[in-house]
Amino acid sequence: MPIFEYRCTKCEHVTAFLEKPNDRRRHKCEKCGSKDTEKAFSTFAAKSGTSSSSNSSCPTGTCSLS
Repeated sequence: MPIFEYRCTKCEHVTAFLEKPNDRRRHKCEKCGSKDTEKAFSTFAAKSGTSSSSNSSCPTGTCSLS
């Protein structure tokens, strides 16, 4: 499940919640308790599975993904 960030429109506090993408629940602000929150634009990180070392998982060295 992805993590979504919500910003409280009353106090501007940003809180992250683990939820399904189509979840329609209203979230409460951790700081002031308001349910007046909106989804915030947030960045994400992804780990690359590629490696430039010679110790790759392809034993022949001919794999297109290595």
